Amino acid sequence: MTFSLTHRYGSMEPGNADSDFLALLRELEDRPEDTEHGTVAVTHESGWSLSVSRGGYIAFENLEADAGTARHMEAVPVPRILELWRHLAEGNLAAIEQEPWLSGY
Repeated sequence: MTFSLTHRYGSMEPGNADSDFLALLRELEDRPEDTEHGTVAVTHESGWSLSVSRGGYIAFENLEADAGTARHMEAVPVPRILELWRHLAEGNLAAIEQEPWLSGY
């Protein structure tokens, strides 16, 4: 399975076994006044994506599907975000689906 990383300013790169998810998340700590660029994400080849904004807001959606797949959680702690990103990178969508998602954004 393959996945990609989307950095805070929009650049993307393929993910690999050595991808540093913590470094990706820490990009949100720089320049807190820049609210326009406030999200980083991991996207699986299936189109499922977990995007994270400051404060632990995380959205789970399929970027290739019709509208209505978006779900979210608020105030997710860093270790949990990293675990969810690892699940997504491994294609373990079943583990992600079990989370207490709220509908929409």
